[in-house]
Amino acid sequence: DFFATRLRTMCGRFAITSPPEAVRAFFRYAEHPNFPPRYNIAPTQPIPIVSARHEAGEVARQFQLARWGFLPGFVKDPQKFPLIINARAETLTEKPSFRAALRRRRCLVPADCWYEWRANMQGPKTPFLLRRPGGGLMAFAGLWETLADPSGGEIDTACIVTTMANGATAAIHDRMPALIEPENFDAWLDPDETRPPPLNLLKPAADDAIEFFAIGPGVNRAGNDRPEIQAPAEV
Repeated sequence: DFFATRLRTMCGRFAITSPPEAVRAFFRYAEHPNFPPRYNIAPTQPIPIVSARHEAGEVARQFQLARWGFLPGFVKDPQKFPLIINARAETLTEKPSFRAALRRRRCLVPADCWYEWRANMQGPKTPFLLRRPGGGLMAFAGLWETLADPSGGEIDTACIVTTMANGATAAIHDRMPALIEPENFDAWLDPDETRPPPLNLLKPAADDAIEFFAIGPGVNRAGNDRPEIQAPAEV
């Protein structure tokens, strides 16, 4: 299908399955969202993001939902603009689409894992699940933007920032999400546009920071949003 085609060249599926209380404790935002576990999130679907805003003289983190498919503020007709689900870290500063968001609308995308497809010498590609060793929450670097439509409505949109794969995951795919560690959350989310964005945080994860294993073909269809798709493939 359409999404599977796009997956050949970019990071295009992930999952967020931790309980909302665990996500709130990990990212330290004030809201109490109640969102269901998602095992197979695909582009154009709603995704949770964590952003920051100035509040009573301090910077406060906030939870919100955004469409996975970034739309720059200058877009007039979303139907005619390409779907942007990823932004390459190496060229962020060169792309007009990301200029404003990089300065003041950076975000974190909560996730428990993501999926990549490895090309084989012959036959279909093999899907893999990539996660922290043993599982657990992680934060993808992201950008978000609010687009106003002609009817006066607004929609929040977001994309995931990717970087080069690390030495381990390069065997599966040449790109990976840029992971932001908890000690760097404040720096990445800082909404003060007078300070330069911390581009030094957008680097491959350490080789031992991610584990991965092959899974079955059930993940190939975006409609399959069930725990079973994460089961290791039978050898």
